[in-house]
Formats: sequence, structure tokens, C-alpha cells
Amino acid sequence: MKRLAILGSTGSIGVNTLDIVRRFPDQFEVVSLSAGLNIQLLKQQILQFRPKVVSLINKGLSEALRRDLSSVPVEIVHGVEGLIRVATHPDVDQVVSALVGAVGLIPTLSAIKMGKAIALANKEALVMAGKIMMEEARQNHVQILPIDSEHSAIFQSLLGHRREDVYRIILTASGGPFFKLPVHELEGVTAREALQHPNWEMGRKITIDSASLMNKGLEVIEAHWLFDIPVEKIDVQIHPQSVIHSMVEYIDGSIVAQMGITDMRVPISYALSFPHRLHLNLPRLNLFQKGDLTFFPPDPERFPCLTLAYRSIEIGETMPAILNAANEVAVSAFLEGSLKFTDLPLLIQQVMNEHEVKPVQTIEDILRADQWGREKAKSILQGRKLC
Repeated sequence: MKRLAILGSTGSIGVNTLDIVRRFPDQFEVVSLSAGLNIQLLKQQILQFRPKVVSLINKGLSEALRRDLSSVPVEIVHGVEGLIRVATHPDVDQVVSALVGAVGLIPTLSAIKMGKAIALANKEALVMAGKIMMEEARQNHVQILPIDSEHSAIFQSLLGHRREDVYRIILTASGGPFFKLPVHELEGVTAREALQHPNWEMGRKITIDSASLMNKGLEVIEAHWLFDIPVEKIDVQIHPQSVIHSMVEYIDGSIVAQMGITDMRVPISYALSFPHRLHLNLPRLNLFQKGDLTFFPPDPERFPCLTLAYRSIEIGETMPAILNAANEVAVSAFLEGSLKFTDLPLLIQQVMNEHEVKPVQTIEDILRADQWGREKAKSILQGRKLC
């Protein structure tokens, strides 16, 4: 029996994780959960899975939940300390880190320091503090297993092969909803249109990142740290069918690819049950129905965010944290309707250009950079001086 903490239980990854727990009650137990604002769904999860501790985003919501569940024996906490409590509960064996954005960094890192196994969907944590997180994982003998379909595919394609034989990693991307839209029409796209991903059902932030290809840029940085692969050996290819989730090319010219349906329960279940696989009873991939599989190089004019991500990790130190902070502010502004889609990379680039790169020695260095990036991005938005 594996005992789980789920950071972000009401999001897409969290809901899919709990579906796996529901399917395999003899293999998994829920110890702790965290959620943001979706208190109604969290209440349902508490009543079904009976966790020992849950955390909400703020004190007001936690007090409201406590009133609603006064007869249920569950500890209710809130804020960053609450997230840490969820992630480091002594009964937890593995933490599913499924929070969106920088908020996932501190609880995930805290879990690593406590020796908890990590099933990682929160790519932003590695983007911001990859060196620190991987060093802590090595020191505490913690295995970080990827949940992202692309990184799960890479992980599986690397198994049984020597790292020194890797020629390159190929991350595949669907291209999002605007892959075929004329570039001059991108300026007028709406948040509603950007949220219509052609293949995957995901949260709002990651769906917008997919449309801009920033998500793939973040995944490049994540893959660099997770698999200890130089950035120059990580390529991106547009694969609209999303059948091949990613590939590894070896020095002899062989390419090992992982293929499957577009259902996040597949990589989630593998991270939870590794090295075994669970019989999920999901639809099978039918290659005859899928037809042709096509691949295209990403267009830098259409997807400038990908170029910015590569630039940030090549610079290193505090710059990836700045990239992530500016992107989170930009995506929020776009979803709120106060920023055009084509202004996303302009805002991010301006914040990066104005940042004085500093060395990273502690997690506090990362947090200061994150705060500076957010404040600078908001300041630029208020002044409306994008260039």
C-alpha cells in the first residue's frame, strides 16, 4: 500500500490521480490533499478518500471548510505552511506535485528534504530551482518520477540504455490550437479560443502555455535538470497528432519513442506504480485509425516563447525564474483580457531584458528573483510600455 499526498487535488492532474486511487484502492491510500479555491470539489474528495490533513489557499476558506465538515475527523490548514504540512506528513510515502506555477516549489522541495518520493507534474519548480532540487534529491536519495506525458515518455525511452549513448532528446508538441492559423491573425485570438486545445484536457494556465509553446520551453528546462542532459541536446518537434509523446535518439542513429493515447492517467499511473504498470482498462491506441504521423520544426515567428525559454536556461542562474515569473503574470493578464496573445512574449522578453542576472546559491535567491520578476511584469503592464 502506497500512501499519497496530492498537492493540487482539484486540478486536472489531481482529479486524474484520485481516479487511479479509486480504481486501485488496495494499492493506494490518500493521506493528505491540497486545493486552491474549489472548496466544493475538495469536500467531495475528503468525504470519499478520508485524508488526515487538507490545505486550502487561505484562512477564510479553511475556516469555511471546517464549519462544513465539523463532524469529519480531518485536520484543515492553509497557506504555504499548510502546503508544507500536506507534503511532509509523516505517513506519506509519495507526493504527487500537481500544483500549477511557482507555488509548488516550496512544498515540493520540503517533501524532498524529508525523503518523500516525488511524482512531478509541477514543472515550474524545476524551471525555477532545478539545480537546488536535484541536489537535494541526490542527497536525500529521493527519486523524482515525471508525470508530464513528454517527460514520462523520455524516462521510459531511457530505461535500459546508457546515458552516454544519448545523442539527443526530442520533445514533441501538438502545436496547440493556433498551429495552422496565419501568423497575422494571432493578435486577435481570445482566451476562449486559446483554451480549446486540440488533443488534451488540461488546466487553464498550461493550456495557454501550450498555445504559445511556452509550455514546451518550460519542458526543455525541466528535461535538462531531470535527465541531466545538456540543453543543446534537447530539441522540439511539432507533432499535431500527439501519438508519440517524446523520443530519445541514440548515437547509433536509433530512435526510441513512447506512444499512447492522450490520457494523463497513463503517465500518472506509471509514476505511482513504477517499476510496474497498472491495468487501466482505457481505450487502446489504434494506429490504423490515426493514419499519418507528421512532424514539423517549430516556427520561431509563431512561437517566440520557445526561443525565450532556451535563452533563459542558456543564461542560467536567476534567469529561468524570471522567465517563469513573467510568464505567469502574462498568462493571468491574457486570461483576464488585459493582454493580447501576441503580447505574451513581448512582456516576458522585456522583463528578461531588464533583469540583472544574479548567482543562485540558496532557495532564497530564487524566491527573490521570482518576486522581482512578478513585480517588474506587473509594473510594465500598468505602464503599458511593451516594446
